[in-house]
Amino acid sequence: MSGMLGYYILIGAIALVSWLVSSQLKRKFAKYSKVQLRNGLSGREIAEKMLADNGIYDVEVISTPGQLTDHYNPKNKTVNLSESVYNQRNAASAAVAAHECGHAVQHAQAYSALGMRSALVPIVSVTSGMSQWLVIGGLVLGAAAGVGLGYWVAVAGLVFMGFATLFSFITLPVEYDASNRALAWLKNKNMVTPEEYKGSEDALKWAARTYLVAAIGALASLLYWALQVFGGRD
Repeated sequence: MSGMLGYYILIGAIALVSWLVSSQLKRKFAKYSKVQLRNGLSGREIAEKMLADNGIYDVEVISTPGQLTDHYNPKNKTVNLSESVYNQRNAASAAVAAHECGHAVQHAQAYSALGMRSALVPIVSVTSGMSQWLVIGGLVLGAAAGVGLGYWVAVAGLVFMGFATLFSFITLPVEYDASNRALAWLKNKNMVTPEEYKGSEDALKWAARTYLVAAIGALASLLYWALQVFGGRD
């Protein structure tokens, strides 16, 4: 029972940090959404220009519903921008549009970390939902004793959890690299003023921190459950 209490405290602490970072991210985007671009380009136009400047002509820029739903889809080669980012002409939308195009550039240049993450997607989509239940089920069946079916069920759960943790950490260089590509392009092509650049840089910095918190949370959860499985053995 104390083990579960420790887990709830851990998850609660990570959830709190995640909420704080997410709230700060939303505040930053609201702030930099008020910094209008002097060049008057919309997020869609920024994205199309960055793709063209990188010699990419087979990727389509489309609008997708929701807020902060922006993403690059390597399967159908589309840069999906949320409605506000797609249409608006401010530092926040420029940052997000250029960041998503950073992923398209990674894809075009066969960036290794992006390839690794894409390869893990089908595995993680299947295993992530059942990993924790396998570990808990294994513990109920006596995994902590280190013998029998329960132990191997729990170990399978930990392996599945390990895939999700690996995915979270591979995501970090992918996201940071996309932001670096975006900011370098915005600066080198003089797409934004120094003030607009500062806003774009700050917005992307906070976006990256959400992935960092997720990765730390995944690792903490994996280590906690590994301790529950292996910690009870002599």
